[in-house]
Amino acid sequence: MNQEAMQILVVDDEEAILDAVEIYFQRKGYSIHVARNGMQGIDIIEKKSIRCVFTDINMPEMNGLEFAERVREIDNTLPVIIMTGTPSIESMVQTLRNGVVDYLIKPINLEQMELTAQRVMRERKTFIENLILKEELARQKRLEKLNRELVCRAQDLNILNEIMEDFSETDSTDMAYDKVVELGTEKLLADQAFFHLYSHEDGSLIQMACRSKKSLEKDSPGEPWQDIPPQIKGYLLQLIQENNTPCLVCPPDEAFVQNRKVYSCMAAPLKIRNKLFGIVSAFHFTQDRSFSEKDIYYLNFIAQRAATSIENIALYGNMMGNLYSTLLAFVTALEARDRYTSRHSIRVARYAMDMAIHMGCTQEEIEIIDMAGHLHDIGKIGIPDHILLKPGKLTDEEYEIIKAHPIIGADIIGRLGLWDEETDIILYHHERMDGTGYPEGLKGGAIPKLARIIAVADAYDAMASDRSYRRKIAKKEVIRLIHEQSGRSFDPDVVHILLERCHSEEWDAIYVI
Repeated sequence: MNQEAMQILVVDDEEAILDAVEIYFQRKGYSIHVARNGMQGIDIIEKKSIRCVFTDINMPEMNGLEFAERVREIDNTLPVIIMTGTPSIESMVQTLRNGVVDYLIKPINLEQMELTAQRVMRERKTFIENLILKEELARQKRLEKLNRELVCRAQDLNILNEIMEDFSETDSTDMAYDKVVELGTEKLLADQAFFHLYSHEDGSLIQMACRSKKSLEKDSPGEPWQDIPPQIKGYLLQLIQENNTPCLVCPPDEAFVQNRKVYSCMAAPLKIRNKLFGIVSAFHFTQDRSFSEKDIYYLNFIAQRAATSIENIALYGNMMGNLYSTLLAFVTALEARDRYTSRHSIRVARYAMDMAIHMGCTQEEIEIIDMAGHLHDIGKIGIPDHILLKPGKLTDEEYEIIKAHPIIGADIIGRLGLWDEETDIILYHHERMDGTGYPEGLKGGAIPKLARIIAVADAYDAMASDRSYRRKIAKKEVIRLIHEQSGRSFDPDVVHILLERCHSEEWDAIYVI
């Protein structure tokens, strides 16, 4: 192509993309023009003999869809390719109406971008020649083919979006592992799909998830694999380590295992921070079915999204751990102000967890109890020392100030927007069954169950410990007082469990913390 025929326009509001594209295409001998928004792009088109246009969708002044429509009005033979990092079926349909000929998903591969430019410019040249020669039929066939390709690309984008949405809903690594193999059988129609973690200590693959399609035994006699046979597992691991890329393979003869022959299989590395974390694999056991290049593309995309999801889950866990440690430091500092309440929150959490376990609470509820128990008095950080540490009886005014600590604590935790149930426990752990508690005077079942458990644990430890205004109460008397308030201040079911557990070795061990 001559210099005039190789003029390309790139419209994007990201300077880094424009710089990279400009340098690359100039080195390749193209005449490259860049614009930072649609208005600048239109001005260039009207002045230069542009042969191909790449444009972003989201830009100031004139977005990519409006720009594509203006380009079509100026020259309906000029090919426009959309570049986007957020593909969707809605935007695809809209751009098709605006005359867009192709889609590229960010981050952009410059070589792919060049190939796309070459292809659409060749198509444009042929298209114009056909217009001149009035070959309407040939033109129509090409347009139909292009339309089919775009429809196929739209379907591809739909599948990619569904995969991204599926992983956006995962909130644990186990869910991510299961989602990988689920997509392997549902989207790629594999007979079986596996996910293995890679052990850097001994170089082994550890199975974390497996899924078989429902009709596997009917379509291919024999029991589904419980795990990939060692010789195939080693074969796939070797391929991944040697190539460091997804592999579409025809297994060797030794693939005859457990009454099954593998006719087609593929594997993709799951990398986190460029380090092998695991391997996703999929298999066909029937002779008339095999995986395609598109399947391996999808499998690799699944592996990439899984890696992002797993890394985000790990980062979120670290963030939550650091935040929780910070809050516990506040509680420790608070309790350090008063030698009488030192480690009170730890004991309350331990007592409450023990009762929750013996009341049949779920693991999630027990974890909530643990966190809320440690943080239940964090609101006292807002109570002045002369009231909080007062050795004598509080005045009515001082008592009203003390009663604000659940509200202060719930406000501190609630502002984080992370622990709704823990926030409720902190807010309501001083409510009473008869409605005489604070801060809202809730009654009976209106008080959250876990708050009712914390209330009993809190009262037990408070009475069984020395305080600035009194000596600790004997254990026998504490138990009597709590039993006496069963149904009035405290939940009878929780009190029943306390009476069963308070003489246990576990509770004796907690008491001396």
